[in-house]
Amino acid sequence: MWKYRGQQRPDFALVPGPGQESVWDYPRPPLLVVDTRLVEVWRDGSLVARTRTAFRILETASPPTYYLPRADVDLTQLVLVGGHSHCEWKGAASYWALAHDSRGQGVAWSYEDPNVEFEAIRGALSFYPAHFDCRINGEHVRPQPGGFYGGWLTDEIVGPVKGEPGTGHW
Repeated sequence: MWKYRGQQRPDFALVPGPGQESVWDYPRPPLLVVDTRLVEVWRDGSLVARTRTAFRILETASPPTYYLPRADVDLTQLVLVGGHSHCEWKGAASYWALAHDSRGQGVAWSYEDPNVEFEAIRGALSFYPAHFDCRINGEHVRPQPGGFYGGWLTDEIVGPVKGEPGTGHW
């Protein structure tokens, strides 16, 4: 049973400095917040998405995931592929691959019919930063460790975060 819900930072959590956030202060269930900073997603020098109306999902122990409105995404570079996963909070996720990738590897995801609490991200896309050059106000995003989750690590985030070595029991 998950015991961390953002009410009290565990002893092993790093203390955030000025201008930083601890993932251990994020709530569970997650919180959806609007982010008006410039968020860009690039692939091989080509702009895939750009917005100042992103949604950030904040959940205990994870770096934020960013959802970009579909209207701000160049959908000619992506294709919806088969396969789904389920989030207990947001609902069923659909996956997107690069349009010219014959493997059909999921590099982004969306919630086409999210649970009511996350209606604001209906159809918005979130990108795995391991497959793209993602930026927030020009800062290059680092992918969440472990390869499974799609969190966006920046200098403003302190952990440790889910996915790092030794965090499998979280």
